[in-house]
Amino acid sequence: MNVWAPGRINLIGEHTDYSGGLVLPAAIELGLAADVHSRSAEIRLSSTTFGEAQPFAADGSGPPTHGWARFGQAVAAELDQLGRPAVGLTATISSTLPAGAGLSSSAALEVVIALALCAAADFDVEPLELASACRRAELRAVEVPCGILDQAACILGEPNAAILIDCSSLQHTLVPVPADAAFLVVDSGISRELAKTGYADRQRELETALASLGASRPRELDLEDLEPLEPLLTRRLRHVVTENARVRQFAVALEAADLPMAGRIMSASHASLRDDYEVSLPDIDELVAAAEDCGAYGARLVGGGFGGAVLALVKTSRATEIARMIRRTHRAGRAPIVVHASRGAHINSAARAVG
Repeated sequence: MNVWAPGRINLIGEHTDYSGGLVLPAAIELGLAADVHSRSAEIRLSSTTFGEAQPFAADGSGPPTHGWARFGQAVAAELDQLGRPAVGLTATISSTLPAGAGLSSSAALEVVIALALCAAADFDVEPLELASACRRAELRAVEVPCGILDQAACILGEPNAAILIDCSSLQHTLVPVPADAAFLVVDSGISRELAKTGYADRQRELETALASLGASRPRELDLEDLEPLEPLLTRRLRHVVTENARVRQFAVALEAADLPMAGRIMSASHASLRDDYEVSLPDIDELVAAAEDCGAYGARLVGGGFGGAVLALVKTSRATEIARMIRRTHRAGRAPIVVHASRGAHINSAARAVG
């Protein structure tokens, strides 16, 4: 049996998911594959990149594992809470997804393991319930209080479409991506681990700002409502309030195939992440400016920030040219890659049987 889980790009809507806001991600053609060799009494995983993982119980119980195995153990424990039978497996995981580049390699790992475990145990879970379980697994594994954006995009992705997700209700709709729109993922060369950055600090600051105003969600607020807050909390909440508005504006621009407008909205998102949410770095800001100077409609950091990658919206016919121009001016990270909205996580039916 072969299982596939993609990475994702988030076109817009950064740091809005964990407060019940709006996001607009898309699955991409890069991701993780799990070749499941057999069922077994415990879960034994290996990686073509990182080697053998520490084995763990089929229900995720026992002492915490170390390294990347902790994601698998956390997924198994969360699925056990949903009633999955304790069926183990042996599997080899391979990846075309660069780790630490803001493309959600951790969510893809969680989802590919979750799908493999569910298939091995003949256990069915609704897509968003599976995404929620994988989200909880990330919190369990590395104590990062992430929203559901990454896991939902990985599971719900469709070719040639972004997914507009209301992270409060989990209602979602597809937004067509114009054929002449391409996306460049430009690695900054700055790796980051969200557990070691200010990601959790930003979430706490946002919660403090909301509590100070007696509000539960930023979408209940207008900008004038923020006036009583101290400057730092004003900036944090202002980013989320304006970013939710930008998500809707960007979706409208995509549907109208107005790429210059979409690019301007994307660049405004980066400015807000830089100035109000303060999750960018000078090198990231320079890379965003370089992408725009090379002909991108707009660009912004993607992922949690503090390193990782920049996402640039470009014209399909110029994607390779612009990628080469950016590479000539910025060589710190990997060469820019072109990605497209692609299919979400799935099991290859031709290889479903597991011995």
